[in-house]
Amino acid sequence: MKIKPQLEFDDIRKMADAAQAEAARNGWAVSIAIVDEGGHLLHFQRLDGAAPISSAIAPAKAQTAALGRRESKVYEDMINGGRQSFLSAPVLHGMLEGGVPILKDGQCLGAVGVSGVKSQEDAQIAKVAIAALGF
Repeated sequence: MKIKPQLEFDDIRKMADAAQAEAARNGWAVSIAIVDEGGHLLHFQRLDGAAPISSAIAPAKAQTAALGRRESKVYEDMINGGRQSFLSAPVLHGMLEGGVPILKDGQCLGAVGVSGVKSQEDAQIAKVAIAALGF
């Protein structure tokens, strides 16, 4: 039997705090979602001024990154490159940049999804959140 690391509440809190701080530092109103490896929501926050639709998009980006074990941007790039069949992929609804998997020792522990600003800025916030874990 293989044993793998798992996110704990303190890890989620560190990521959420780092994401919120990065958004605040840049004056960005976003929604932030953190999910486990199965795409199940562990944490969600919609910062003041974030668009209502971002509360649906951020968790979808996180779920896509967790289930796909890769950044959600990969799917966006595939679709923009002509592989429109990915639009029919089951359960993958957040195929836009801004979802980043949390990887440790080759294992996916979950993902962070952000929505509300330019997609590369969403991804920036997600990566800062993951970097707060220190691995």
